[in-house]
Amino acid sequence: MYRFALILGIWLLPKGDTLKCYECMPDASGNCLQTEKQCLSQSYQCGASRVVSYAGGSKLLDLQVKACGPPEECGEASINFGLSKTSVNTKCCNSDLCNSMSAPEPSKTAPNGGMCYTCDGSTCEKTLACEGNEDHCITATASAGGTTVTLKGCASKIICSSKNYVSQLSGAKISCCKGNLCNSAVTASAGLQLVVVALVSVALFS
Repeated sequence: MYRFALILGIWLLPKGDTLKCYECMPDASGNCLQTEKQCLSQSYQCGASRVVSYAGGSKLLDLQVKACGPPEECGEASINFGLSKTSVNTKCCNSDLCNSMSAPEPSKTAPNGGMCYTCDGSTCEKTLACEGNEDHCITATASAGGTTVTLKGCASKIICSSKNYVSQLSGAKISCCKGNLCNSAVTASAGLQLVVVALVSVALFS
């Protein structure tokens, strides 16, 4: 019995160390200093992300991010508020310092048939055609200078499942739902959209 317990104890011990990955988190100017970091969890992988934000058809943000992260955050995702859209492409790998290469730009996407409400001016009554793998409707609410800012639009599952990172970084309250126009139309104060989008982008793989 003692021998069985010993064998079982050894078998249940953590298998191997956590990965060591490159970390590169851009500052306000988009530059970053690449360092090496030991991942906090054995389930984490090394990742390289490309974050691109657009507004009115113009590219406003194009960042490269490297970090440890959970495998469920690997792949392509986007968050679309109508006036602005941020897309993220995260490539993951599972060996020490394997995320040395930069991630490519996210793929171009087309409408997928989904619809969500979006905000324009002081109302959120317009509808927005979701694209690519945006299969959720999203509502983001934040306070800025005593004013409540509400943004609505389409989002990928990865964005919604990672909303805890977004909330920690931006202080925004994020809610997601699945189903056409499930983020009901309400009066909102619009503005600061690009600021929130940028925070969401960086938060995705933090």
